[in-house]
Amino acid sequence: MCSRMGTFVTLTEVLEARGSPLEEDEVWCLLLATTDALLDISKKGPGNMCSVLSPGSVLLSGNGSLAFKSCARSEDVASYTAPEAQQSHAPSTRAAAEKMVVYSLGMTLYWCADYHLPQNQPVQISTELEGLLLSMCEDMVVRRTDLLTVLETCEFHHKTSMLPSPERLIRQLVEDVYRNSVSADHVSMAENESQLTDRSQMVRDRLHSKKLIPFV
Repeated sequence: MCSRMGTFVTLTEVLEARGSPLEEDEVWCLLLATTDALLDISKKGPGNMCSVLSPGSVLLSGNGSLAFKSCARSEDVASYTAPEAQQSHAPSTRAAAEKMVVYSLGMTLYWCADYHLPQNQPVQISTELEGLLLSMCEDMVVRRTDLLTVLETCEFHHKTSMLPSPERLIRQLVEDVYRNSVSADHVSMAENESQLTDRSQMVRDRLHSKKLIPFV
């Protein structure tokens, strides 16, 4: 999806502007908003669903909405791509397309929660949220959770925790970028892509290690 300059900011720009990871409530809100939007897209058929998302392809709008753009040409997204998609298995059904994007979304938001943390420092999110993200990033499709389950989990958590609306959070994140970033347009794209790729591989390694260690 294309956007006019200044209309949207990416998750990458949000994190660069603040220099620190997303907080727990922010991850929950974005997970709710993105999952809801992706389900709406999925209802139109598997051909309408982008199988790969990344921090650079999730677009946040100043009006509180979000959108997605194709990221394959602008950055290395292998670490965000579901294993079956890396094997060139094009989704033939709505369910298959959803499972691919679930993996990608889980990796994207885990990256946001892990942003700039030292390798030996644990991610500052609850066991509940980390468990949900891990279930989204399962390599085996049959064990990976689906979009509807993610949405229902987020909706339940949102109500019980009385979190702000996703629209309000998105507006605030966009406002923060414009307030804090005075030279975002002049940042080297090559440098950004290198940092994104290196960091996403670290997140992938950390997630795989988490899968091998049962939660206590």
